[in-house]
Amino acid sequence: MPEMSLQNIDQISHDIRNQEITFSHLLDDLIDHVCCDVEYEMQMGLSYAEAYRKVKHKIGSRRLKEIQEETLYAIDTNYRFMKNTMKISGIAGTIMLGFAAMFKIMHWAGAGVLMTLGAFTLALVFMPSALGVLWKETHSGKRLSLYISAFIAGILFIFGMLFKIQHWPGAAYLIIVAAISAVLLFIPSLLIGKFKDQEKKAKRPVYVLGAAGLICYIVGFLFKLLHWPAAGLLIILGSFILFLIVLPWYTWITWKEENHVTAKYIFMIITPLLLIFPASLVNLNLQISYDDGFFDQMEQQHAMFNYIEKGNSTLLNSYRDSLQYKEMEQLNNKTKELLNLINITESKMVEESEGTRVSSETGIPQIKKTDNGIAIQYRLLTKPFHADPVKDFLIKGCSSRLELDAALSGYITYLTGLTQGKELGEYAKLLDPSTYLPGDNPRQSEMVLITGLHSLELLKNEILNTESFALKMVSGNLKSK
Repeated sequence: MPEMSLQNIDQISHDIRNQEITFSHLLDDLIDHVCCDVEYEMQMGLSYAEAYRKVKHKIGSRRLKEIQEETLYAIDTNYRFMKNTMKISGIAGTIMLGFAAMFKIMHWAGAGVLMTLGAFTLALVFMPSALGVLWKETHSGKRLSLYISAFIAGILFIFGMLFKIQHWPGAAYLIIVAAISAVLLFIPSLLIGKFKDQEKKAKRPVYVLGAAGLICYIVGFLFKLLHWPAAGLLIILGSFILFLIVLPWYTWITWKEENHVTAKYIFMIITPLLLIFPASLVNLNLQISYDDGFFDQMEQQHAMFNYIEKGNSTLLNSYRDSLQYKEMEQLNNKTKELLNLINITESKMVEESEGTRVSSETGIPQIKKTDNGIAIQYRLLTKPFHADPVKDFLIKGCSSRLELDAALSGYITYLTGLTQGKELGEYAKLLDPSTYLPGDNPRQSEMVLITGLHSLELLKNEILNTESFALKMVSGNLKSK
């Protein structure tokens, strides 16, 4: 009767231990059970290698692990509580986030509450219970750093995304720390764990390349969220490495000897598609909407500026020989001084964003000089979501904002000092800078370049509208009430 050698038994014991069967009595029982099954198949005429392969196929890749989980669930009250908590909180948190996303898209009330509850449930209930379950199932000190790093990065990322969507302060810091934790702690711990598996030495180059691609993708995603440069390049490079090199290579190494498609393989293919394709389509749709809508609106604002300015110039010139001309000309000069200050501010903001100093002779492609001042070429901006220019030039309290506020206040004072000052004073209230520029609201302090420029364009148009009203009042073309 064929019998297994001690070497065969050691191999089976090693394989079962590698499946993280840590419950001592169960480990011995499973080794004995598998050895008996292999010996039975050998009695049926199979060699040890054939018999062991058949038994492994019959058991499946996770059945031994499931047996341990079922055993722990039956005899360990704490494990059972953590397992139930993990399942319930995971499902509840995911459902709440799913409905929050739908409510957010449909602009229904309660989206923020659902999103906050879902994020807190996943971060403060699901993640800790999942960590406890993993520790109970493995008791692996070697994987402790992997679990803790995943726990830290996961919680920080959940809260970072929640804060970002809700426009709460500190979102950028949370996302940055989450990305750093993933890149410096989680991915190295995962890579070290894979390198310790002596039976998968052939996959080590794939693991290294996969880690590099994942780091590029995470850093690119971080840069995209924070509107930093090179985000697109890093995301494309990471996606190229992961999906055009690592995935086919790993697939070939893992399943080259398989004659059938496994569920693990199908899951591995579908999961990236579910994550990447919707995100890419949403990003593309938002970019198209942005290009077709917002840029057109900005250009229409500038066209309106030119139209109003031309009308004011025509009105002023028509009164050149009148007694009111001197006062009208002074009003026009005051308006030009104020608009020139805003143009200088816009130029400095674009200069800081593009990282290029504006030359008085040649300028830069993003700024076009016209007879009416400057015209920002919005479609040529390479960093339209850069936040620093707004913080440095428009946030309440900065030197540029103080200068602009003083200039607007002086302009309003000048208008109210004219003959028709009472009527003009009421109209000039529309020039309150807090209506257009960041105020005390924390959300407004996160304004990006393109939004800041849009606010300044609106302010410039309102200044011209006020000048138009004032010119008509001074000329007597618009009678006082």
